[in-house]
Amino acid sequence: MSSDARMWYLRCVWSHEFAEEPVEIFSEVGVDGYECRKVERFRGGRLGWADEQHEVGGTGLGQVPVPPLDEINAQREFSASRIDDVEFERVWTKALGGGED
Repeated sequence: MSSDARMWYLRCVWSHEFAEEPVEIFSEVGVDGYECRKVERFRGGRLGWADEQHEVGGTGLGQVPVPPLDEINAQREFSASRIDDVEFERVWTKALGGGED
């Protein structure tokens, strides 16, 4: 198994004008490339979250594998980067504590 075959974490800022879409997305990505957990931050600070058993605040896991960062960043409206598990867990904990409407 290569060193790249492990869970990783993503933060993606989405620049757009859609009122009902998130402006920041945090994803925990499994070894298969699919999201395991996700947090979305919407305008005004509302947080939605999802895992394999729950969808809260309009957030759901992606139905296809997460593309490589260079593919995401090739689209001008996105700015994606890897984050560490500590940063993801901080956002995840905040979402679970106050993400429900």
